[in-house]
Amino acid sequence: LMNAAVAQGVEPAQITQYCDSVSLCFSKGLGAPAGAVLAGHKEFVAEAWRARKLLGGGMRQAGVLAAAARVGLEHAEATLRRDHDNARRFAEGIQELNSPVCSVNLAAVETNIVMVSVRRDLLSPVELCEHLRAVSKEEVAETGQAVSVLVFPWSAHTVRAVWHHDVSAHDTELAKNKLEFVARKWQE
Repeated sequence: LMNAAVAQGVEPAQITQYCDSVSLCFSKGLGAPAGAVLAGHKEFVAEAWRARKLLGGGMRQAGVLAAAARVGLEHAEATLRRDHDNARRFAEGIQELNSPVCSVNLAAVETNIVMVSVRRDLLSPVELCEHLRAVSKEEVAETGQAVSVLVFPWSAHTVRAVWHHDVSAHDTELAKNKLEFVARKWQE
């Protein structure tokens, strides 16, 4: 919700006005260690509260987490905009690579998510993820760095990369360089 609102330049309420209920997680993108909020009709929230209690959910002393969520919300626009910018830079780096191994549709990069298309006849998404995660002696010798990039094989032809509060512009540059190294080595 927050990523969509920032990307569209609207208040979250403009998006949620069409919803009966909304759940918002405060971790990852907003940077809180944990926590979520649920909103909806009074009866819906009451039933969710009852189900949570029935299943043993609940926290004491949750004010510390609430404070972290509040800070995350107060800085959401700047934080999420940074994540979107980092994702865009990563996607632009893939496009500049002009590699037969992988590509990206820049028009589809609107938030903090980059879907990388993989030429399956050259490398599967699972293999690409494994190569990006692994660190080889050759990589360290050639680049002077040991970089492990965690991405997810999303489909038979796609890898999903997501930016969040803890991924910096420097991390993004390292990930771009690692992808370039892997693509180059795979082509060789």
